Amino acid sequence: MKAQSSHLPFDEILFPPFTGFPREGIAFLQKLKRNNNREWFEKHKPDYETFVKLPMQSLIASLQPHFDRFAPEFDANPKRSLFRIYRDIRFSKDKTPYKTHAAAHFVLRGKPKGIEGSGYYLHIEPGEVFLGGGIYMPDNDQLKKIRLALAANSGNFLAIIENKNFKKRFGKLEGEHLQRVPQGYEPGHPMAEWLKMKQFFVGVSLPEQKCFSKSFPEIIAGIFEKAAPLVRFLNEAMGYTR
Repeated sequence: MKAQSSHLPFDEILFPPFTGFPREGIAFLQKLKRNNNREWFEKHKPDYETFVKLPMQSLIASLQPHFDRFAPEFDANPKRSLFRIYRDIRFSKDKTPYKTHAAAHFVLRGKPKGIEGSGYYLHIEPGEVFLGGGIYMPDNDQLKKIRLALAANSGNFLAIIENKNFKKRFGKLEGEHLQRVPQGYEPGHPMAEWLKMKQFFVGVSLPEQKCFSKSFPEIIAGIFEKAAPLVRFLNEAMGYTR
């Protein structure tokens, strides 16, 4: 039986059911760390396609029914949500051409990956699985809107990040801070701690073994659902509504 979603054209959803990320995929990523060059990758590209790319696409497809339940404004598309294995080395001192993890980013429907709005992220690498939600690199306009919402709707925001289930799962909100309260706000503002933030995200690291289970999509969905109130608050602050 093929994984399906009512939101995607049929030619984009022919992916096998997710039965666990294969151990061969982790082995491939381990070997890629030791052989991060084009010659090796091209020789072993069929292994990447079989043991990393296709299982990730199946995993992504399996998440759409979960998003439909708790965040229907989000798109889990096996083709668009998956990050390419190729690194952008134009502005990096590290010139190795390939990423040594498999990753996906889930964004609002119709929005490009990593640019607009708050979303969800997952990656699998040898030794670790990471799951997160929020916004990592807001631009100046987005940051101004988030700060306005923090000042105007502080009660809603604090209710989210101080919720006992949220704190138990994620601990605290992560992100870089300014040294001082940004211009336009009093130094003694009751939300000063949060107004200083330049990033707003939460994340969880899990043992590698979690990804081998066929129940991995349910684990991911459970964590993403706990992050959903924060993701939604940020998107509404920036003007992205359902």
